[in-house]
Amino acid sequence: MTQNSPKQLSLPVYLPDDETFQSYYPAVGNDELIQKLQATAEGSLSSSMYLFGPVKSGRTHLMHAACAHANELDRRTLYIPLGIHASISPALFEGVESLQLICIDDIDAIAGHPIWEEALFHLYNRVAEQPDCRLIVSGSSSPTEAGFALPDLISRMQWGLIYQLQPMADEEKLVALQRRAAMRGLQLSDEVGRFLLTRMARDLRTLFDVLDKLDKASMVHQRKLTIPFIKEMLRL
Repeated sequence: MTQNSPKQLSLPVYLPDDETFQSYYPAVGNDELIQKLQATAEGSLSSSMYLFGPVKSGRTHLMHAACAHANELDRRTLYIPLGIHASISPALFEGVESLQLICIDDIDAIAGHPIWEEALFHLYNRVAEQPDCRLIVSGSSSPTEAGFALPDLISRMQWGLIYQLQPMADEEKLVALQRRAAMRGLQLSDEVGRFLLTRMARDLRTLFDVLDKLDKASMVHQRKLTIPFIKEMLRL
């Protein structure tokens, strides 16, 4: 769930236990981004950070990981996925600058919504005035390309660090899949991993969801992850 909201507002959000920095396999070119994200979550860098990359590129994993990392350091956090903005209110932003880390995901979901944009603009200003509060936001596009209408908000987003998440090559996705499998006590051979990469959507979110289903199926049927077993379970 969200952690320690000042107003104790309830969000239908749960932070998965397995989405941490330790379980994240960075693509080539993302090492500095990860280091800066960890440092921001620790409170040792500038007040804000903007992370962008395509849908299902691993942004949400990293946002969850930042919250988990801060929580381990007893820093109070709040995770807000703005993909659900239609079911929540901009009032959620009020007072959250008293926390030490605010992670706002899918920021471009509110682009073009004046009330939300203004509320976010004021949040940026309040966070900048708090020495121990950090704000991390993520979107699919850069601040200038995300469709925001409020110029002052775009300016605030550019105050802090801005990083673009680099995509993974297939071999990197294979290693990430094998690492995820190993965390679950599964052995995923190169052959089986490449089979999944060629037969399923290649974004890691989909691949991890498929692996989770196969993990449960392998326990129920007491079978190893082989290509025939995968074909049977996924009806390929």
